[in-house]
Amino acid sequence: MNLKYAKLFASVTLGLAAVTTSQLHAASANEVAFSHANENASFLRCGTKHPSLKEAELKEKHFKNLRSNAAGKGKPGSGGGDGGSADQPRAAGSVVIDVYFHVITDSNGNGALSAGDIASQMNVLNNAYANTPFTFNLVSSQTVSNDAWFTAGYGTQAETSMKSTLRQGDAGDLNFYTNNMGDGLLGWATFPSDYASRPMNDGVVVLFETLPGGNAAPYNQGDTGTHEVGHWLGLYHTFQGGCSGSGDYVSDTPAEKSPAYGCPTGRDSCTKGKNAAGADPINNFMDYTDDACMYEFSFGQALRADQQSITYRGL
Repeated sequence: MNLKYAKLFASVTLGLAAVTTSQLHAASANEVAFSHANENASFLRCGTKHPSLKEAELKEKHFKNLRSNAAGKGKPGSGGGDGGSADQPRAAGSVVIDVYFHVITDSNGNGALSAGDIASQMNVLNNAYANTPFTFNLVSSQTVSNDAWFTAGYGTQAETSMKSTLRQGDAGDLNFYTNNMGDGLLGWATFPSDYASRPMNDGVVVLFETLPGGNAAPYNQGDTGTHEVGHWLGLYHTFQGGCSGSGDYVSDTPAEKSPAYGCPTGRDSCTKGKNAAGADPINNFMDYTDDACMYEFSFGQALRADQQSITYRGL
């Protein structure tokens, strides 16, 4: 696991810039804390497509229409049947998600993971989601040597080839890929609403060094997997939408202006607007903080993930 990563913060990447010494002196400490990345971080937390406000609104309208139609037919999880409802998720651990693990290595064996590494990642997922309806069951794991797939990045032909060849199961099955995607990325995922249009693209991809004990510190305790699976279940970043609008469409995660890095206790980047009350949810798995700082999903996130997984994944 001896890899070299280019520092991302010498140039602008997805709107996040490096904090120079002069900038630190020029801006208030609080502004720097919520507008810029941790200088010690050499990775971009997540490459999952961040929908615009308009895109998010359209997605939400579609979601609500589907749930409304399901409720009219008395289907479970729609508020019109058994299981998850309009205001309560299903019981903790009651929804079993089968997991197909795909370990991609290069021709020299870089990227290889042991059965113990995979088991540790599965334990992290199950512990992180213990207070949600979801539990994760490893059905199978495979190791595939392919140089192109080993460095497959988001939206590339190599990603398409990898997934179309290896993907197993249906909408309710989690395909978990590990590789060395490069560009400083830790991972990305597809949303439940994406499945109907591109079923073979469904799943999560994470940097293999982010698994427990890997070399991607401070992101090496397995919570990149937790974060990306959150997207796969329908959750947005806690900073989705910034301080205005409907944010991440979860009422109990306070609005957040921008990603939090490190573990900035007491950070409060939104003081006005919908859901502005409360400090930033820096301990939430759907922020960008260090793995050691993340430890929770909110009740509202568990509910949203449950409703999204029922509606789009048939779980």
